[in-house]
Amino acid sequence: MDLTQGTQKEKNDRSKKMMLWFGIVSLLMAFAGWTSAYIVSSKREDWLDNIEMPSSFYISTLVIIISSVTYMLAKKAITKDAIKACTSWLVLTLGLGVLFIVLQFNGFSQMIAQGYYFTGPTSSIKMSYIFLIAAVHVIHVVAGIISLLVVLYNQYKGKYSSKEYLGLSLGATFWHFLDLLWVYLLVFMVLVD
Repeated sequence: MDLTQGTQKEKNDRSKKMMLWFGIVSLLMAFAGWTSAYIVSSKREDWLDNIEMPSSFYISTLVIIISSVTYMLAKKAITKDAIKACTSWLVLTLGLGVLFIVLQFNGFSQMIAQGYYFTGPTSSIKMSYIFLIAAVHVIHVVAGIISLLVVLYNQYKGKYSSKEYLGLSLGATFWHFLDLLWVYLLVFMVLVD
């Protein structure tokens, strides 16, 4: 398929999809670097073994998985021109995204309450990585929430329908990526001890 062919709208749509995938690949490379450094550092003598992840991290994982389902339901609703249902699912997704971030910060508080810090004399390299990886993911979820707010704004303005919902679809793809990324990161941090 020749990517230079088609209407201007088709070209714009392809370029938006391509930019999203470039962004996702860039994020994957960054997190691959941090998880690789985590693995290499796990061979250090001062590496802490058998650290329990905060319970809030597990609860937040369930929340972000549910939020992916609600985003899928929003997309399904718009393909059927169920405008109110789509809006409701998007608002619920937004609420779950905010709850995810609150739970992540609660997880940070739980780690601090256990005496683990990001930096300082009582910190460890392992806990610094856990704080870093989780915090950087939270920053990206904030970007996902901003994206979702743009989708919600466009939804309220009536820009989406069963014939045109690219923005919603791109937002959902980014959100699902963030969901899968967190599940991977949590499993990784639990298994690589």
